Amino acid sequence: MGDMSDVAKYTDGAVTTAKARILIYSDDRNVRDKVRFAVGSTTHGRTIEWTETATHDATIGALDTATFDLVILDGEAAKSGGMGICRQMKHEYFTCPPVMLLVGRPGDAWLATWSEADAAVAHPLDPFVVRDTVDEFFAPASV
Repeated sequence: MGDMSDVAKYTDGAVTTAKARILIYSDDRNVRDKVRFAVGSTTHGRTIEWTETATHDATIGALDTATFDLVILDGEAAKSGGMGICRQMKHEYFTCPPVMLLVGRPGDAWLATWSEADAAVAHPLDPFVVRDTVDEFFAPASV
């Protein structure tokens, strides 16, 4: 019988939880560090496995070769912004992971809508807002 869930795995009566795989794209290492620091190492009991990219090509390459539970894109990245990458992902990937977009200011939320992002957080990044927004993607489904 196949694996019924990618979240919980049972081995000898013990339960292990799958890692939360998050890809973060920004050409600015400080932005990537701020997001990772704000989110921490776990979300809803799942250890986070981070993949960091700093270029458009590296981001698309990572998406082509791995599976992610969440993608965080910096809309303010130079050369290739996260908004364009988000829109590209939503149009080119049949199974597209949810996307959280980092936008320049609260007034740029309409750009997140254009890019088809699932959530947006504005700069300057408030660590509590970043953490809460990421946690929403991993919250257990309520009945």
